[in-house]
Amino acid sequence: MQRVIPGPAHPLYTAALTRDLEAQASAGLPDHTLMQRAGLVTARLALAVAPHAQHWWIACGPGNNGGDGLEAALHLRQWGKAPVVTWLAGPGTAPREARASHARAEAAGVQFATEPPTDFDGAIDALLGTGAARAPEGRLAQWIDRLNSLERPVLAVDLPSGLHADTGTTPGACVRATHTLSLLTLKLGLYTAHGRDACGQIWLDTLGVVLAGPHAAARLNPRPAALPRQHASHKGSYGDVAVIGGAPGMTGAALLAGRAALHHGAGRVYVALLDGTHPGVDSAQPELMLRPARALDPQGLTIVAGCGGDGAIRAELPRLLSLTPKLILDADALNAIAVDPQLQGLLRARRSHGHTTVLTPHPLEAARLLSCTTADIQQDRPQAAARLSQQTGACVVLKGSGTIISDPESRLTVNPTGNARLASAGTGDVLAGLIAARVAQGEEAYDAACAAVWLHGAAADTWPADKSLTAGTLARV
Repeated sequence: MQRVIPGPAHPLYTAALTRDLEAQASAGLPDHTLMQRAGLVTARLALAVAPHAQHWWIACGPGNNGGDGLEAALHLRQWGKAPVVTWLAGPGTAPREARASHARAEAAGVQFATEPPTDFDGAIDALLGTGAARAPEGRLAQWIDRLNSLERPVLAVDLPSGLHADTGTTPGACVRATHTLSLLTLKLGLYTAHGRDACGQIWLDTLGVVLAGPHAAARLNPRPAALPRQHASHKGSYGDVAVIGGAPGMTGAALLAGRAALHHGAGRVYVALLDGTHPGVDSAQPELMLRPARALDPQGLTIVAGCGGDGAIRAELPRLLSLTPKLILDADALNAIAVDPQLQGLLRARRSHGHTTVLTPHPLEAARLLSCTTADIQQDRPQAAARLSQQTGACVVLKGSGTIISDPESRLTVNPTGNARLASAGTGDVLAGLIAARVAQGEEAYDAACAAVWLHGAAADTWPADKSLTAGTLARV
């Protein structure tokens, strides 16, 4: 068993892929083995996270997740604890293996009740696991509310009940666990949408199974390696970035992207403001070179277009889409493309010309590009990002809780870093600048996007809790 912390590139699986792997593993093991292993590791983790808890409530659902909870109750009872099990099934309705676990728990003297105990020191949520498909109702919903009502350690088995395994959505009530033990595989929904709020600390136990067979649906974004910098190099060795944006009243967005690119290692950074003025210097960052947009040669630059661009960026896009070999499109550039079929055609053509393109939409911008609603995007963030990559031929960074990075080759990465400190104006502009800096230094677009997203989030994770994090500060981290 291991606690999953940001760093390694763990594979992520859907519920269907996990069921396939479970079936393969079970075929080579004695009957009931995986459920017994699941119960044992759950009980061990329960003791580890709440070693002084004596009275445990084990909330068991009607399926095999409930069977895992019954096995955990058996071990807690044998180890001198006082578990009370409430079970939404019975020996006549439960799956075969869960019935066997019920018999084992009864033989061990586990106490069963029809309603949750009035007081308990810790709880195990074994209600649904990967079985959440619709809003919980009746006693199931009541028990979820009860689990959430007291400040006690709550260990969720496989997933917090009510959380969708593939999308991280919550169609109704959802357990807010302090710890989640993902069994056999890590599920994609643990890390995006509401997953990170519901799961608490995430742990993984593969139940002694060597995973083989179906390929993972995605991967957890790994900690990136530092980009090498040779002693025998110069500013021209690390690429030139240009930021085109900053319409009237929005110049800060373009300057933030430029500053981020500079601090993240780009050799030279140009900023072309679209507000009609061309000041000689950015007094806060004099290393930035301010130029008119038409004075920049797009063929020799990695260009960020759209940060604070408002409607003014639209006139620049035909030239940029046609001529720029490395292009990061953000904010108002995405909004302009969403309503212009000609620009959409130029965007799709870039891949056939061998050009690099990265799109960095938030959910509303992604919805505009896909002609759907924000709710549609958030209902299945991984699928939305993949669909947008296929439609545009671009690498896509779908921002939000558990940012998704996808590309036309069907690669999919979910980012585990970042928190609500990034929910402020300008942080998306900073991210666009970080991506551009890595692309300019020669990194492949998908790798650059993954690395920049990880570092962007990690900066927020390590920021002091008692200090606010502004985009201006983030650009310099």
